[in-house]
Amino acid sequence: MEVVNSTLHDLSNIFDLYKTATELIKSKNQVAWPTFSKNLITQEIEENRQWKLVIDGKIACIWATTLNDDLIWGSKNNIPSLYIHRIAAHPDFRGQNLVKNLVAWANEFGKNQNLAYLRLDTVGLNMGLIQHYKKMGFEFLGSKKLKNTEGLPSHYAKGPVCYFQKDII
Repeated sequence: MEVVNSTLHDLSNIFDLYKTATELIKSKNQVAWPTFSKNLITQEIEENRQWKLVIDGKIACIWATTLNDDLIWGSKNNIPSLYIHRIAAHPDFRGQNLVKNLVAWANEFGKNQNLAYLRLDTVGLNMGLIQHYKKMGFEFLGSKKLKNTEGLPSHYAKGPVCYFQKDII
């Protein structure tokens, strides 16, 4: 198992994983992801902010990171943090504690960057996901509806944003 940056050769796999994850989200009657633009994902790959967890040569999980998330976190963005977005697991690997592995990797990455927190957000009050992130050691900081969603993917306008934070140790 290894975590490495995604490459442009991974684009079709990334979009397949987003599609599968979106279908799962919809099946649970939660706020679903829109179709993300190829430009967004390409930019993340080129900036080394799109990641993949590879198991036995197969992409098991993907996610994106950023060190600046002002549009979502507002004034809390001033504390150095690693923000994790759009975690999507391959169906063949669900139930294998991929988020636990992702969090361990993110903690080491954050430590090496002298960051204070790992942060996540999700749109809508998905109680199962809230409990899952809490089991992974994240503090649920509450939720709020964003007043301005300009510049964000469209699903941010469709429900409250739930905020999660974990100390980097």
